[in-house]
Parts: sequence; structure tokens; C-alpha cells
Amino acid sequence: MATLTHTVTEAHTAQAVGSGDVPVLGTPVLLAWLEATTVAALEPELTPGTTSVGTRVEVEHSTASPVGAQVTTTADVLRRDGRMVIFTVAAHEGSRLVASGEVRRVVVDRERFLARVSPVGD
Repeated sequence: MATLTHTVTEAHTAQAVGSGDVPVLGTPVLLAWLEATTVAALEPELTPGTTSVGTRVEVEHSTASPVGAQVTTTADVLRRDGRMVIFTVAAHEGSRLVASGEVRRVVVDRERFLARVSPVGD
């Protein structure tokens, strides 16, 4: 399990990231924080030359968090299927549930993965 804590700033608001016009934590930022928590959860077990990539996110963002709020994100392994790891994720502001759901990541060989990605314009 991994836990990270974040403070909502003006740069994290829906207004700032273009996902709405209210000054509360934007869903795209919350999703990035949840994914970062899954990365942190997997990091200790990755072998040299491997990394993980996100493949699916299913999250319900149920409560608004104002600028200045402390949001804690957690990620816990739900199950593994070969190289795929499925996490249950949650975000809390104090005892209030802000969001919950699942994030899937796949462990890949970094060099092989990057070799398959063509630069834009090629």
C-alpha cells in the first residue's frame, strides 16, 4: 500500500486545468495524484530496466476540495494478473471520502516500450 499527501493550490483547480470553472480540485489533477500513488506502490518491487504504465482508470470524484485542502491518496493492490496490477484507490480530505475507484498498471521493459513509440511527425 502507498499513501501520498497533497495540498490543493490554485494551480490544481478545475479553472486552472480547464476541466470546469470552479475553484476546487480538478478531476484531472486528482487522477494524476491517484496514478502517482499507484506508481509509488509499485516502485519498490520493480526490477532494473522495468517501469509501469497506466492502462485504465475508473474513479468516482464525489466531493469537492477547496484550495488549501489536504488530500491524502492511497493505493492498495487488489489483484495481479501476470504483468498487470489492479489497485483500489481512494482520496480523502480528513475523514471525508473525495474519490474512490480502480487503477490498472502494466509492468513493462522500459527500453522495449519506448522503442515501440514513434516520435510525432515520423
